[in-house]
Amino acid sequence: MKNIIIVSLSLLLLLLTGCSRLVEMRTLATEPEPVVVNRDVKVRPGNSQQSESESGEETTEAAAGVIPPEPERIPVQVKGIYVSAYVAGESKMMDDLLAEIDKTEVNALVIDLKDDLGRVVCKMDSPQVKELEAVKVYISDMEGLLKKLKAHNVYTIARIPAFRDSWIGEQRPEWCVQNADGSVFRDRDQNAWINPYKQEAWDYLIEIAVEAKRLGFDEVQFDYVRFCTEKGMQYVVFNEADVQKRSRTTIICEFMAYAYDKLRAEGLFVSADVFGAIIGSGVNAESVGQVYGELARHLDYISPMIYPSHYAEGNYGIDYPDMHPYETITAALAASRKELYYAGLESEHIAVVRPWLQDFTATWLPHHISYTGVQVREQIQATYDAGYDEWLLWDASCKYEWDGLLTPAAAAKETGQIKESRAALPEPSYEPETTAPAATAPVVTAPAVTAPVVSAPIMTAPATSAADGNR
Repeated sequence: MKNIIIVSLSLLLLLLTGCSRLVEMRTLATEPEPVVVNRDVKVRPGNSQQSESESGEETTEAAAGVIPPEPERIPVQVKGIYVSAYVAGESKMMDDLLAEIDKTEVNALVIDLKDDLGRVVCKMDSPQVKELEAVKVYISDMEGLLKKLKAHNVYTIARIPAFRDSWIGEQRPEWCVQNADGSVFRDRDQNAWINPYKQEAWDYLIEIAVEAKRLGFDEVQFDYVRFCTEKGMQYVVFNEADVQKRSRTTIICEFMAYAYDKLRAEGLFVSADVFGAIIGSGVNAESVGQVYGELARHLDYISPMIYPSHYAEGNYGIDYPDMHPYETITAALAASRKELYYAGLESEHIAVVRPWLQDFTATWLPHHISYTGVQVREQIQATYDAGYDEWLLWDASCKYEWDGLLTPAAAAKETGQIKESRAALPEPSYEPETTAPAATAPVVTAPAVTAPVVSAPIMTAPATSAADGNR
């Protein structure tokens, strides 16, 4: 009782003297010195220290009325692969996968937490997930799986397809993109799409992402953070009460900023997949809703999907991009570096670039080559030569070309060599431009254009669905 009285009198004394110590604590808690984890990303350090009252007793920052700092986030330089919920839920398949991972430089897995049809793949405590009956269990013990992966020193990323969601089309049609007659719009694969202007749907996605942290994931990665781009979209209608004069690029950016602030506060890293075609040009930017440099301001990692097979003939001056993986990746990432250079002139924070690379063969293309370990390694080398250090491999079937990957020891040696070679190079710079590339006056075109374009990359429309390996 005596201690309580002393603490109360001490706090009263602080108030009467202008609360200088309290103000100083608040300033330190809300604006700590940023820790630069690499050239592109800054993370605020965690701070678990408690303040001491004049009586010598400790009071937490929360009790003192101080805004708590963000949790500490320790970055990992990712070299990862995608794993579907089905594969992740089969113990034998995962054991075989881990056996290969242990022998290679791969240190991260991107695992479906919400699948391409909108189903949450494991049991979850989220109120909205329960209300919408969204769970379809593929992974019976997600927490156990993540602990097992941690034992193998694997960094874990929860993949969450955001706005393409057939299940929500059934459960919450009012959240979805709709045709003029009020029916739910569906793409060529009969998938519904959440209307990004429906902000009530945002918190549903955030709830799933927060659960990822509880389950043990290190990062959440949003896929399909965009509008559908198929021809049928010309017939859909958007309510002005939802739109409020905001463009597609504006609302996608608003969602990403909202999600980033919420999830960073939870201690999660946040990443997102974007179309490769939006880099360095306005092509598709408005129809997709993605502006590369703008989104990079609201993410820890940005992952452009720059699969060579998805570029049209003639892009970047390359006759058949799929047949020239090194040249295609080099050109795409050179454009990435330039656009983010300009974006960085107006922002203290720019995401680390972690591209998706191709580990599948595009048999639907008339001019294609088989992708073996050679082609996989060429793309990885192109990533390094473009000045980037992280990458992800995509194959929907999860059958990877392991011979294209290095052993952990060889990869460590390569990392040292890369660091030494880059130290001798000057930082890239570009001539001033009147407008930043791709950020203004985007050209609205459908992504399925097949005519050769050199100055502005066009993504081809794959003949198969995303489930077959193409996003």
